[in-house]
Amino acid sequence: MTRTPLRPLARILEARAKGENPDAIERENTRARHEEMRDGARARAEGRLLVLGVMFFCAYAVIGVRMGLMANSDPVEPRAAASAARIVAQRADITDRRGRVLATNIETHSLYAHPQQMIEPERVAEALVKIFPDLEFKRLTKDFTGKRKFVWIKKKISPEQKQAVFDIGDPGLLFGPREMRLYPNGKLAAHVLGGYSFGKEGVDAAEVIGVAGVERVFDDFLRDPAEEGKPLQLSLDLTVQAAAEQVLFGGMKLMNAKGAASVLMDVQTGEVLSVVSLPDFDPNDRPRPPTEGAPDDSPLFNRAVQGVYELGSTFKIFTAAQAMELGLVNPSTVIDIRGPLKWGKHRIRDFHNYGKELSVTDIIVKSSNIGTARLAQMVGAKRQQEFLGALGLLEKAPVEIIEARGSTPLLPPNWSEISTMTISYGHGISVSPMHLAAAYATVANGGTRVVPTLLKQAGPQYGERVMSRQVAAAAREMLRKVVTDGTASFGEVPGYAVGGKTGSADKPKPRGGYYKDKVIATFASVFPAHDPKYVLVVTLDEPETLALGEVRRTAGWTAVPVAAEMINRVAPLLGLRPQVEPGQLAGITLTSSN
Repeated sequence: MTRTPLRPLARILEARAKGENPDAIERENTRARHEEMRDGARARAEGRLLVLGVMFFCAYAVIGVRMGLMANSDPVEPRAAASAARIVAQRADITDRRGRVLATNIETHSLYAHPQQMIEPERVAEALVKIFPDLEFKRLTKDFTGKRKFVWIKKKISPEQKQAVFDIGDPGLLFGPREMRLYPNGKLAAHVLGGYSFGKEGVDAAEVIGVAGVERVFDDFLRDPAEEGKPLQLSLDLTVQAAAEQVLFGGMKLMNAKGAASVLMDVQTGEVLSVVSLPDFDPNDRPRPPTEGAPDDSPLFNRAVQGVYELGSTFKIFTAAQAMELGLVNPSTVIDIRGPLKWGKHRIRDFHNYGKELSVTDIIVKSSNIGTARLAQMVGAKRQQEFLGALGLLEKAPVEIIEARGSTPLLPPNWSEISTMTISYGHGISVSPMHLAAAYATVANGGTRVVPTLLKQAGPQYGERVMSRQVAAAAREMLRKVVTDGTASFGEVPGYAVGGKTGSADKPKPRGGYYKDKVIATFASVFPAHDPKYVLVVTLDEPETLALGEVRRTAGWTAVPVAAEMINRVAPLLGLRPQVEPGQLAGITLTSSN
């Protein structure tokens, strides 16, 4: 910018020559300069105001648009990135199929100490031992009088314990709020729910995580704030579960069994309405996993899912069904059962002498090992393996419980002809009661594969067809005759037309071979047999009862009556009305109206 001097020499000389005052020229130039400076400053100020106004307009526009979007969207709680927020996040409830609470949260407190703030450490230690007998006086005294600045005393205390600690009156004892998991029904459905533990822990909060059962499988869902506390609804029925546990516990004690398991399943949906494993535990006070002994010695062991057993003659119905499906036989086909059946050094015998021949139906009703093995020889190893695989008996049970990952069936390393023969009557293959229930549900629902689930379903869940409806119906008739005419006569429940098959398998020794006086007794049943709605599998581990002057271990004397009592108890709870034949009234004769 060109700067004009206030007293230009040429104009000053010219003014003096004309006799004018040169100071007037300076004043005029000063005024012009000031006006120029003022105009520049105004222009700069107006430009700044314009820029500031545009910035404010954009900011308010962004805020307004954001508020409009939030007003028109569903409320969603964002997942916080801070670790403290994850600890505070509440765990969702677990309910049964009717919405009744199986697991929920309660607010409690933790107890910790700042030893350096304590006035009388030894007195405090003595008082705490009286409130919490599991604490050690010497250990507390050492912690309180040492150099430690922080000591955990109890991570969960009751309101009564909190008040007792508060009454000690020492400023070094402090409480921290936290949530814990509560199972209001105690031991009920313990193996399904599993249990919980604390993950990340702070003074004011603790992260509750699932350690077993559905608590572990659905841990992410139960802890996800985006689900807004939506409960996890299981397929279990709390009332049915309670009745099943009560009956099975009584049956286990009555039959002097080491353990027991049961599975009740809807044949159309695959929903598990009840699953019991005994002995059980209280998930509110979950015991520690065992460090020695057999796994099934622990109450944590889930016999219904983790336990894989040779389930004996319950497999015979699959062999008969496959033989009929392949067109090799029909229910009335006669099979030679003369024995023993020899294969190399192996001998296959029947429990009783049933004569020279039996029909396919009678092979199932009388439970002939030889007759079933003959059918298996007709089927062949490859086709048998394919059929059992289609029933889901050769893979892990796909049920939503963490323990199911350990339910891998035990199969023969070489599926030879002798393996085919023994597997046909349930020996040489080990599966869980959950596997067996799903396979029987496939037979009961007309031949479509059933996948077991612990989640409530909206309707039937039909899988691939495994056998025709005609074969499934014929197999159900055989199961019904097992109860009315065969080895499961104690399984009849008036009004509910039970069908099923018994299985008594010698229990294997840990180092090979079989016990002679220990069995796994199983009864797999369907009811009502003419229009099956449910499958019930009951398994007893090492049962033994005295009847008719003899020690009885077979399923017909042990598992069958327990299952019958369970059906009698749960069928009305499931809404099934007994079909009772009306009796003739005395003194009344039915006559024709014509």
